[in-house]
Amino acid sequence: MEVIKVKSKNGQLPEYKTIGSAGMDLAACIDEDITLMPMERRLVPTGLWVELPQGMEVQVRARSGLSIRNGITLINGIGTVDSDYRGEWNVPLVNLSNEAFTIHNGDRIAQAVFMKYEKVELKLADSVDETERGDGGFGSTGI
Repeated sequence: MEVIKVKSKNGQLPEYKTIGSAGMDLAACIDEDITLMPMERRLVPTGLWVELPQGMEVQVRARSGLSIRNGITLINGIGTVDSDYRGEWNVPLVNLSNEAFTIHNGDRIAQAVFMKYEKVELKLADSVDETERGDGGFGSTGI
């Protein structure tokens, strides 16, 4: 298990809520409530600064309960925090519902999944190998 240094404005760390959780919940760290109006986008501070080791990223993902119940999701789908970023983690939320939604200090607003990754070297080529699928794109393998 990796040990990762975290500076926390409120002295709290994200945590896994169950033994099988892949993501740690990220909470809002705000002095005043934030009300997201329908279709409004906003960066919500977490009060966290994290020192990731090289070769690791964090994928910031929506919380499924907020998404399905309240229409609150990440504007960019999945966000990536790179290992060399040292600023405060802010979550880019959007309200896709027809109703205002209020975020309070400490509300769990997203989840963070820590991932190791590989760096690759790209090589320019005149062609790529053929496969059975070929260039069949979206929906080409059926329903």
